[in-house]
Amino acid sequence: MSDALPPLLLVGCGKMGGALLAGWRERRLSEAVVVDPHLSASPAGATLVTAAEAIPPGFAPAAVVLAIKPQEAAATLPLYARFAGKAVFVSIMAGKTVASMQALLGEAAAIVRAMPNTPAAVRQGFTVAFAGPGVSPAQRALADTLLAATGEIAWVEAEGLLDPVTAVSGGGPAYVFLLAELLEKAAVEQGIPADLARRMARATVAGSGALLAASSEDAAVLRKNVTSPKGTTERALAVLMEETAWPEHISRAITAATARSRELAG
Repeated sequence: MSDALPPLLLVGCGKMGGALLAGWRERRLSEAVVVDPHLSASPAGATLVTAAEAIPPGFAPAAVVLAIKPQEAAATLPLYARFAGKAVFVSIMAGKTVASMQALLGEAAAIVRAMPNTPAAVRQGFTVAFAGPGVSPAQRALADTLLAATGEIAWVEAEGLLDPVTAVSGGGPAYVFLLAELLEKAAVEQGIPADLARRMARATVAGSGALLAASSEDAAVLRKNVTSPKGTTERALAVLMEETAWPEHISRAITAATARSRELAG
């Protein structure tokens, strides 16, 4: 069995923070402190405190994971500057650059910036990470282990790529859920009973995702495999693939989300 994870400090235990903590427990978490003023009870396997000042004296985390909203960074991060030079900081805050976080934590702070997505809750997440200056190989390896506890992880060498990553994979689950929502609505409009429409839409989206994950074929090939010449799917795709339909709208959506990620850096 692999070695237990070292002591960890989790700042913020919402949906993503909670998913990470659950994944760490499955990887033999030794000791963890969670700082979150909104929780009424300690999460399993961790000690809960409501403020940074209440962290037990002498607690020495190997990593401080920042799972708070980017709008909270300015007020929150200086409270953890005392761990700079000792622990690696792993941030999952959208938009916040390594430089902006070092300005709040101190130049000695070794920071890994990462963008996971919500399928992490079922260990099917995808995370892209960037290691800032001063992150040691051992610290990068620890961050990799922590982030891989909820699914697949990839690393990039250019921090700027995390903005479109945020738009595509960070927000991607919402776009997929919207597809299921619209398929359900359209099915009801065609007279299919609501319960059946819901089951059908959800199973179709989930099953298609599973097929995509299991296949080595490009998505375009899988799409063509479903599309019989002059059939019903071809007729539907003719509408969806009009130049001013999905191709343009998806591109505009990703561009807008990327721009917003860059705005959050400020």
